[in-house]
Amino acid sequence: MINWPADTLTLAIDIGGSGIKASVINKDGEMVCERIRMETPYPSHPSGFSQVVADFVRVLPKAQRASVGFPGLVRNGIVVMVPSLSRLVKDGPKDPALVNAWKNFDLQTPMANALGIPTKVANDADIQGAAVIKGEGLEFVMTLGTGVGTALFQNGVLLPHLELGHAPFRQSEEFEEQIGNAARERIGVERWTKRVIKAIAKYDQFLYYDHCYVGGGNAKHIKGLDLGPRVTRVSNKAGLFGGARIWDLEAS
Repeated sequence: MINWPADTLTLAIDIGGSGIKASVINKDGEMVCERIRMETPYPSHPSGFSQVVADFVRVLPKAQRASVGFPGLVRNGIVVMVPSLSRLVKDGPKDPALVNAWKNFDLQTPMANALGIPTKVANDADIQGAAVIKGEGLEFVMTLGTGVGTALFQNGVLLPHLELGHAPFRQSEEFEEQIGNAARERIGVERWTKRVIKAIAKYDQFLYYDHCYVGGGNAKHIKGLDLGPRVTRVSNKAGLFGGARIWDLEAS
């Protein structure tokens, strides 16, 4: 285990189904440069994806390590599955060849090689959660973007990742099908917002969380709503700010 010095800088990369964002942050999670963004390329094949990301972040200041938030089920840097990038076009149908290409793909190794620094690849909701949790009880993180990301922490410890966005929700559909970005565009923000509120309550019914944090690019649509005392809407920037803390959580 590396004992990182106090002046360590982290290249934080947040990969989403719509865009890829990146910045360099210090150990307090503060950006030391402006955030940059590019549209997520479609199709994205795993064999060349790491180099695309490395070329994109080349303009940023030098960092000693990197964290990559990825919109799929990731275990030990290996992609088990990724819904959004398994499509030839954004929000299109899944492509069987891409599904198979991403399945059990070791993304952490080629990403570290392309970036040239120690790199941690984790689920994007896990990294976002690392930035916002208080470390008290069971904390649930829900990200609203192209799909629905989730993360669970118990007393500040990151629990094994579960793709709870694919759990059954309503009308024989999953949470992701009901409150993902495609649904929001199809039914409009007002109906979509009502579904999100129902989803938050439904998660509480089987998780019994102590607190819930709602983030992601689409969380802006629920700004100003009273979600109750145990639900907090958080900035989408947490997807980058958690890049430093995800290293600290593993070291603790």
